[in-house]
Parts: sequence; structure tokens; C-alpha cells
Amino acid sequence: MNNSSPYMEGLPTTSSSSSTKSERRWKSKSFQTSKPSIVMAFFSSLAWLYVAGRLWQDAENRTLLANLLKKNADQRPKVLTVEDKLMVLGCKDLERRIVETEMELTLAKSQGYLKNQLQQSGSSSGKRLLAVIGVYTGFGSRLKRNGFRGSWMPKGDALRKLEERGVVIRFVIGRSANRGDSLDRNIDKENGLTKDFLILEGHEEAEEELPKKVKFFFSTAIQNWDADFYVKVDDNIALDLDGLVELLESRRGQDSAYIGCMKSGDVITEEGKPWYEPDWWKFGDEKSYFRHASGALFILSKNLAQYININSVSLKMYAHDDISVGSWMMGLRATYTDDSRLCCSNSRQDKVCSLA
Repeated sequence: MNNSSPYMEGLPTTSSSSSTKSERRWKSKSFQTSKPSIVMAFFSSLAWLYVAGRLWQDAENRTLLANLLKKNADQRPKVLTVEDKLMVLGCKDLERRIVETEMELTLAKSQGYLKNQLQQSGSSSGKRLLAVIGVYTGFGSRLKRNGFRGSWMPKGDALRKLEERGVVIRFVIGRSANRGDSLDRNIDKENGLTKDFLILEGHEEAEEELPKKVKFFFSTAIQNWDADFYVKVDDNIALDLDGLVELLESRRGQDSAYIGCMKSGDVITEEGKPWYEPDWWKFGDEKSYFRHASGALFILSKNLAQYININSVSLKMYAHDDISVGSWMMGLRATYTDDSRLCCSNSRQDKVCSLA
């Protein structure tokens, strides 16, 4: 007996119905899962295209810049070095001779061959002078100079007689920043009458140039006069001239003498304050100056003044002339002499200087 019925053939079985539902669910799930992936792939493709485009554009820009730089380099004129210019001008041999001449001049100076030595070496008697005393002065200090000429400093014939005794005194001054102006003409006119100036032709007379003045003074003085000692005096100091001469006579023949009122002191590090030192950082953590003679009055023997003359171009200047000279003496075998008679502000009865 056939149990199958024609009605049952048209009806789906339970298993086939379950299989169809499962397949539909899988297709729906697969479609939902692939949708975000397609979106991500699309944006990744856009990002890749953007990056590739930027890299290509940067490569093109670099190529363009490289070509421009090469073109400009080919068109730019060659920069000549100093050696090239000397070769072009044919000055190599001249340069060598200049260097050799400078070396010979330095050697000659070190051996005592000085400018104007034959004309003005010593006093009129031909003997070496005891001292050359340079009194610093300025363009506006004529009243001070007249006061000195009438007191401790001889004038006229008395000044000439003092030179015969071996002591030369001169007011020391430089030139105006505007060479040949009324300031220079007034000094020349005054010197024509008094004959008591040492004019530093290569020095510009200005407050900020005072540290350089000491180099010009010692160099010019030793080139013009042959003396045992060279003395620097400020223009606010009155001298006991006889006392100074006596002090120098007692030390005549002493070599490498650095004589003065020795002191030290704090280094001023704040810009704008009086006595400011631009090179303050060179003086260590404590920032105190080394031992040096006060700038009001100090004395150098001939060989020390000669050292300044020979090496004036290379000597380092500090903010003050006394500090500068003290720094030069530190590198030499100088004999430091601290003489309280040269402390112009003290109260000793036998001092040789005082504040004017």
C-alpha cells in the first residue's frame, strides 16, 4: 500500500523548510557584514590616492627646486678668497715682505731701536732722564692746566731747567673725533705758547676711549724720551714734585718696577652703573679684580713701558686703564711696589700726591 498522498507531495517537509530559512538568514547576515567592509575599502582607496598624489607633487617640487638652484649656481659669480685676490693682484711677494718687515721692526724695538731715539733720547746733556711724567688732560680742562702751571708744575724756562735735571712733564691729550676742528686748533694754539703738551696723534680723546689712552701714552713717551721711569698722573691730582723725584731717585736702576698705591676691589657686573666692567665674567665667581696700582698715579720702569710699546697692538684692554695695565703686569716678571705715599687720598704727611 502506498502511503504517499498526492496532497502530501505538494507540501514542503519540515527539513526543507528549515534549510531555506537558514539560507536566507546567512545571506542577510553576509550582506550586512560586507557593507562596512566595502565602505572602509572605499575610504582606504581614497586615502591611498591622496598620499600618492602628495608624494608625487613633493617629488616634482624637489626636482624643480634642484634645477633652479643648479641654474642659479651656474650663473652666480665666483666669490674670491683673500688668497685669490692676492694672486690676481700679484701681491703674494709683497705680503711676504710686509710680514718680514713687521717681524724685523718688532725685533728692533725689543733691542732698543725706537722712533726718534737719536733726536730726543734723554736730556740736552745726553744723559738718560730720570722720569717722564704724563698728566692726563682733556679739551675742557684749560683752567685745571693753568692751575697746575702756577703751582706744582713749572712753566716756561723753569720747565726747561727741570728737563735738564732729568724730569720731563707734559700734559697728555689725544685728538678730536672731528680732526682739525676748533678743539684741536685750540690745543695746538695753547701748546704753541706753553710747549708742555704730549699730543697723541693716533688717539681719539673721548671718555669711552680712556683705557686706550694709557697704551698710546707709554708707547709715545718711550719713543720720544729715554728715561728710567714713566709716570701716569690723573688731571685731578696735585703732586709734591720734590717728593716724587726723591722717591724715583731712591729706586733708580731698579728694573721691572711697577710702583703705585696697590689695591683690588669688586668687579661691577651691572650695566649702567659707574665702573661697569663688560668683561666681568672673566674674573671668576667672586668677581674681584686682581692686585693693581691705582690709576690716579702709577710708575713703570723703562723695560715695562717698552714692553707696552712693542706689544701695544695685541694687549687686551679692560674698562679702566689701571685694570688694563695691571693685567699686562701679571704676565711679566714685574716687581710690585706698594707705596702708600702714592695713595693720593690718604692722610700721610709725607705723601707725594693729593686730590686737587
